[in-house]
This record gives sequence, structure tokens and C-alpha cells, in this order.
Amino acid sequence: MLIRHGQPALVLAPMEGVTDAPMRALQGELGTFSFSVSEFLRVSHEVPPLHVFYRHIPELKLGARTPTGLPVVVQLLGGDPGRMASAALIAVRAGAFAIDLNFGCPAKTVNRHDGGATLLKYPYRIFDIVSTIRAALPANITLSAKLRLGWDNIDAIHENARQAEAGGASWITIHGRTKEQGYRPPAYWGPIGQVKRALKIPVIANGDIWTLQDFKQCRLETGCEHFMIGRGALANPNLSKQIAAELGIISECSEFQTLQREEWRPWLRRFAHWSGTHAAPNSLYLTRRMKQWLKMAQTRGTIDWFDSVKTFDHYPDFAQAMQL
Repeated sequence: MLIRHGQPALVLAPMEGVTDAPMRALQGELGTFSFSVSEFLRVSHEVPPLHVFYRHIPELKLGARTPTGLPVVVQLLGGDPGRMASAALIAVRAGAFAIDLNFGCPAKTVNRHDGGATLLKYPYRIFDIVSTIRAALPANITLSAKLRLGWDNIDAIHENARQAEAGGASWITIHGRTKEQGYRPPAYWGPIGQVKRALKIPVIANGDIWTLQDFKQCRLETGCEHFMIGRGALANPNLSKQIAAELGIISECSEFQTLQREEWRPWLRRFAHWSGTHAAPNSLYLTRRMKQWLKMAQTRGTIDWFDSVKTFDHYPDFAQAMQL
């Protein structure tokens, strides 16, 4: 069991096109995350075959762990209980030890195809999907679900969370926004705490944790002991260390200071290394991913020098500018 009452956990969030296998490997080097959740694998009209699971989540060939030892939970997205259950069984055959269900993705394309947050409008369907998959899985495979507060009403989380628990979820993660909000602030942490107090299963709090102070406020409002961070962990590479220290997962961590360019170089070099272990490095891909990462940091004010390197498209030019 990855999540237990009385044993605080810090989880690396699934973010499509962001926390992919190279990034999961890099974050695993820190020793701060309890586990990570993969980007969602969509289950639509057909159940993905085995080789798709290995391509999408290469860690399955390593016992569902990154090369750096970080456990990876397989996340599935879809609206058909039978196909989702079949996909979960294939994931287990591929090596998965835990399955997470995505009931939170706000993307319009996903919602139009009966997946993600659209299911928040139908609590009984959440129960059907969770219970069908739970019944199909071996008892030793944990099953969890990630939800938003609702489609357009934050009060919807109460019934949806009850249905996920009743269906057999071992724990749930709640992102403190509705689908209609997307990623616009604010995140509402208070309702997460209300759900936590109402359920018997653990609840992971997620949403708008960008700083150590955000974490402390989220913990105060939710009463949670388990937390998931994503964009905040990338914008401030030291944030997971600070939170893990607060949770007692690691020893004390120094206060955050704005990272200078030279302090980012080891991070970018390691990301290039892990990208190369998964596929032949692609110059455009590698530069795009690194610029995406640095843009997050600039937006949050943790770096002030991104403009000097953002015009480079090819990795050799970018690497030279960064002195990698």
C-alpha cells in the first residue's frame, strides 16, 4: 500500500507532456517523492495492447520504477467500465502494482470523448468504473482515483468522493478546482478537508502548491498528511525537498533562494541524460522540453534570465548558451 494513514506521502503529479519518463527519472534522483503517477493512458474504443503500455510507461519493464528507484503508478482514463477493467489487467500483466483512474482532466478533447472530468457530472458512473475495475483486479493491486471538485460546482466533490470510496478505491487525490476553472486560481483547499473528514480512506491534497508557504496553508486548511505537487515542483526544483522535510520524509532542507543559471545547469544536464536513455535525443524535443520547464520557473519568479535563452530552438545552440 503506497498511501497509509499516519505515514505522510509526497506524490509527483501526472502532467501530460511534462512529467514523462525522463522527468520522472530526474525527480526520482531527489529521494523526496514517495511515488509518481504516469501521464494518463487513454482507453477509448479499443483496449491498448501490451506494447503500448511499455511505450507509454517504460518503467513497467523495470518493475514499475524509474531507473532512479521512484515507484510509478499507472494512470488510466476512459468512461467504459469493461474496457477500463481490461486495460487495468493488461497494465498488471505489464508489471503495474497500482492503478490510478483519471476523473479530473479538464481538456476539451478528453471530455468530448467520455473521459476525465466529464465523469464528475455522473457520480454513479464513477462508482461503476471503480467497482468494475476493483472486482477485476487481483487483491494485491491497489486502485485509486484522482478527481476535481466538480464540473462547475465545488460541492459535487462530496458525492463523487463517496462513490469512489464505495467502489473500492484505496485512496483518492483531489485537485482543488472545478473543470470549468481549468488551472485558473484560486484552488479551494477547504472542501478537500471536508471530504477527508467524511471518508475512511486517505485523501491526497493537490492544486496550487507553488511554495513552502502554500504547502503549509494547504495542510492547515485540509488537515491532510498526503500531498501531490506538479508544476510547483518544476518551477522550483527545491520545493519537493522543502515539503519532504516538513513531512519528515527527509532531513531538514535549507530555505529556497532564486536559482541562478549555473544552479540550473546540473538539472538540465541530468534531464538530457535521462532523455537519452529512453530514446535517441531529439534536438528540437530536448530544447522544447527544457524551455517549457524554464518558462514555468520564469512565470513563478524563480528565475529571471529565461529571456536570454528562449530564442534557441536547436539543442546545440541552447546548450552552448546555457554552457551545458
